[in-house]
Amino acid sequence: MKYYAVAALALAISVSSCKKNDQEEQNQQQVEVVDNGAKNEQEIKDYLAKNNLKAEKTDSGLYYIVTEQGTGATPTAESSVTVAYKGYFTDGKVFDESGAEGISFGLNQVIPGWTEGIQKFKVGGKGVLLIPSSIGYGDETKGPIPGGSVLLFDINLIAAQ
Repeated sequence: MKYYAVAALALAISVSSCKKNDQEEQNQQQVEVVDNGAKNEQEIKDYLAKNNLKAEKTDSGLYYIVTEQGTGATPTAESSVTVAYKGYFTDGKVFDESGAEGISFGLNQVIPGWTEGIQKFKVGGKGVLLIPSSIGYGDETKGPIPGGSVLLFDINLIAAQ
């Protein structure tokens, strides 16, 4: 009988210990969720102020600056476009660049900030897109782009079909 009491006690301690370890493991696995919306908004406003820039803002949180209006067609979300661009962060660090000849793609195949932003230009138009992470790459790191990043793009809309 004594053996069973000791075994039961050992089992209870073991189960309690496992539950404690499971809880500790869950706590370690929980990732802190950061609301990047307000952080991104402030980062964009600070960038604009520091560089003495005036931008338009859409309901999605996209900021854009049209520096040259362009005279050609205005693309739609379903258009195929050719765009020369330079992508960089608010600190000026470049993460991607197309070159002067640009690249071609469907506007429905890119991040939402591009789909919306490129439609603010006419062919021949140039400007800047300031894209919060919510309409960029979100909270996940993608290659050289850390999760939660504000993305800036110098844009030259070469063609739209």
